[in-house]
Amino acid sequence: MTRLDKPSGSPPTRSSEPMKLDPKPIALLAAITLLALPLTGSPSTWLNLTLAGIAMGLIIFVIASGLTLVFGLMDVLNFGHGVFIALGAFMATTVLAAMAPWATSPDVLANLAALATACLAGMAIAAAVGLVFERVLVRPVYGQHLKQILITMGGMIIGEELIKASWGAQMIPLPLPDALRGIFLFGDVAVEKFRVLSMLIGITVLIALLLVLNRTKIGLLIRAGVQDREMVEALGYRIKRLFVGVFVAGSALAGLGGVLWGLVQQGVTPQIGAQVNLLLFIVIIIGGLGSTVGCLVGALLVGLVANYVGFLAPKAALFSNIGLMVAILLWRPQGLYPVGAK
Repeated sequence: MTRLDKPSGSPPTRSSEPMKLDPKPIALLAAITLLALPLTGSPSTWLNLTLAGIAMGLIIFVIASGLTLVFGLMDVLNFGHGVFIALGAFMATTVLAAMAPWATSPDVLANLAALATACLAGMAIAAAVGLVFERVLVRPVYGQHLKQILITMGGMIIGEELIKASWGAQMIPLPLPDALRGIFLFGDVAVEKFRVLSMLIGITVLIALLLVLNRTKIGLLIRAGVQDREMVEALGYRIKRLFVGVFVAGSALAGLGGVLWGLVQQGVTPQIGAQVNLLLFIVIIIGGLGSTVGCLVGALLVGLVANYVGFLAPKAALFSNIGLMVAILLWRPQGLYPVGAK
């Protein structure tokens, strides 16, 4: 289909977020944070845990944002998202190893350049594989959720085996560049340097997503295409290309998140994507399927609760995320910020 020079009408719109931001989930986030203050024993311990939880939450948001973007705008349940996470992390090990003189240099700018290159390479390979993934596996099953789950899970298993064939089955170290090691110390409060950078990256991704989806013509067309695809195509726009672009962008975000997650873990394994996948689905279910703001709030809740529970009751930390999800769904069965039915 060719695009018309000047479409005579405007495509219908549908916001991917609630028209009015509900303050109750934000209040819940604040309440959990404040409730942890007397339980942790001291303000400095509480602040350390809170900052670490926010950093963890923002890294999870970066990874989950691609998944919620694909579901919210394309109605695709992609259980193969973990492949893109793992690819990003493994590509980072290759790039940082090749740029070891830069990563170990005393020059901060050289360290940041090495990290930026690793992030871009991780995003590029995840985006390229995402393009193939969409064309070969996802495109034939649009609108068929059960088949989407089965075929994308199969794709993740195949992808994991290909990663083993390429990089091996053992853990590969992924050390931080020298300038990002250590902490910033403010009295009794210690904040890891890399976590500060992770928070900045997470906030940047959030702002970019909200601006693109709600303030640009591309975002308008994508959201309109979800609501009424035939109308948008009748106006001369190639909606298929836009949807492919959304899937590729979601894959690239997963690759970026994989780099950040691997650096936090200081090593990567072929199973890293599958291990994170469950956490991602907990986050987007808590936040509301397809909601970008809900994904952010859900990721922050998961990060904070995991840190607080891990400190107060380490044995219960493994079940904290499931317990949080159950509690949220008992309160709001559709998640904190449910998106209107498509």
